[in-house]
Order: sequence, then structure tokens, then C-alpha cells
Amino acid sequence: MVSYFENSTDALVPDALAGFARAHADLVTYDTGHGYFTARHTAKARRVALLSGGGSGHEPLHVGFVGAGMLDAACPGRVFASPHNRQVYQASLAVARSEGVLHIVKNYTGDRINFGIAAERLAHHDIPCERVLVDDDLASDSADIASGRRGTGGTVLIEKILGAAADTGMGLRELADLGAALAERCRTLAVASAAHTAPTTGRPAFELPAHELEYGVGIHGERADHTRRHGSVGSLVEEMTDALLAALGPGPDDSVIALVNGLGSVTPLELYGIFGELGRVLDARGTGLARSLIGDYVTALDMRGFSLTLLVADARVLDFYEAPVRTAALCW
Repeated sequence: MVSYFENSTDALVPDALAGFARAHADLVTYDTGHGYFTARHTAKARRVALLSGGGSGHEPLHVGFVGAGMLDAACPGRVFASPHNRQVYQASLAVARSEGVLHIVKNYTGDRINFGIAAERLAHHDIPCERVLVDDDLASDSADIASGRRGTGGTVLIEKILGAAADTGMGLRELADLGAALAERCRTLAVASAAHTAPTTGRPAFELPAHELEYGVGIHGERADHTRRHGSVGSLVEEMTDALLAALGPGPDDSVIALVNGLGSVTPLELYGIFGELGRVLDARGTGLARSLIGDYVTALDMRGFSLTLLVADARVLDFYEAPVRTAALCW
């Protein structure tokens, strides 16, 4: 059994949020009454505010990406649970610009419902609101899954690119269309050799036999439909990359932005080795690697696993990706 460093299980999330607010008081403001974070500094040219959110346990997503060049606001829920629609509504009211607010929503039933209710409430106040649904998880791309692909690591790249686009003064409809196009050109695949530890029990969410890994996990500890032998990382990354490329179908002149994301307990030493293998495979397949991001960006508590994300990018998207950003978790 593993114990978290906490005052109590119920205090784990609120204590973390209070600590985050104090640590990054120069970047964010924390509304403790309604439970959301807003950016202290955003571009004056913005006509549309960007808002996202989701369950805690995925840090630094989403509050780590509130700030200049990315999100105007983020709403954290409890561990692996959607934020309440009241949080989303109040945060949207707080940050809405002249052309309203764009919600960036990962594709989970609870998130869709609560962001949808908030959007309906905003409509009653004549505040325009559109949604970008992020559904990049290749492992849940099946006709047998009625809710569709899950939203996972690609959320970070899409929030970064849309943030830069919003800074140019782009309108609500144009941002929503860009977000939909980005989601269509982005896929993620995740594996794990050990599950996360459930805070309520201190036990792993699931057990794996020695020398096996779960191929296609979700960020809430959703198991894959099969396990496989834990072989060399080179062959594993090659299999994952080929699956992503087959799904995206980049053309000969296309390039990709790559995210190698740790799920909570994989070391930077391993992540850079994984990235090296990814680069080798992309080179061998003739796919240009335009930009890369390596680290823990969308975690699943302490899951011992990683995800690979590829986003097919043209010159315009690359310009947006390279634009300056200053948040707690991303800064250049």
C-alpha cells in the first residue's frame, strides 16, 4: 500500500490548489468561492477568452497552462472528476471577452455535460460560447465505444496553438474551426507498466503481471483491451509511432509536433530515451519532426507510463506553436 503525502484524502486537492495559487501568484488568481483560476496577464488584442478544465490528478493540466499565450481560465474538479457546471459558468462570466468564450473540452461524458450546461446558461445572458472537443486518444477509436475517442495528451498542444491564435484577435467561429481542425490532425497513444495509486485506498487501480504492460491506457486508469510483453523501448515506440502515423496519414511534405508525455512516475531519463526512439522512427518513415515537447504535462496521478502525441502541422500552426507563452508549466 502506498500513502500520499497529504493531510487527508479530502484535503489532497484543495491543499494542492491553494499551494499552486500561492506559488504562482504572479501568474494566476484563484477564486476560492467558485473554484477556478484566471490569468493575471493576457493579450489585450484577444476578442475571445479560452477556458478549459477537468479532473485533478492530471497536473500540470489544466491550471498549469493558465497565463499569457494560453488559457484565460481553468476549472479543476476533484480527482478524475469533471468540474461542476457552476464553476465553468462563473469562470466564463469572469473572463468572457467581446466575442465571448471558447471552451476547450476533453471528450468525457461528465465534461461534455457540465461544459454544455454552462454554455446554455451563458446563452441566457447573450454571451457567445463555442466548444472545441479534444478526442485524440487512438486506443479508444472504436465503433464499440459509444462515447468516442477520449481526450488526452493532445489537449496541451491544442491549448497552446489556440492561445497564440486568440492573441492575434481571431474571432470565436474562426477559433472554433481551427480547434476542430487541430483535433482532427492530432492523435495520442499511451502505455503503462503499472497503474496509478487510488488515493482513497492506497492501492493500485489494477494489477499487471511482471514483464507485461498495458497497451492503450486512459488517463483515468482506464485499462486497455490487451496487455503485451514488456520488451525493448525501441520496438514499443516503433509500434506506437506506426499506429499514430497510420491514423493521421501525413503527406510527404507534412511535418509533426511531437509530445512525449510522462503519466506521473516515468523519469526524465526514460522520457528522453523514448523521444530519441520516436525521432529515429519518424526519420525512417520520412516524416518531418518540426517541434517537440518532453516531460510530464498530462499525468494520471502516479501511473508508471507514457504517451506519444503527434499533431500534423503546417507553417501557420507552427508559428502559433512557437509564439511566446508564460504559464506555470509552459514558458518560452
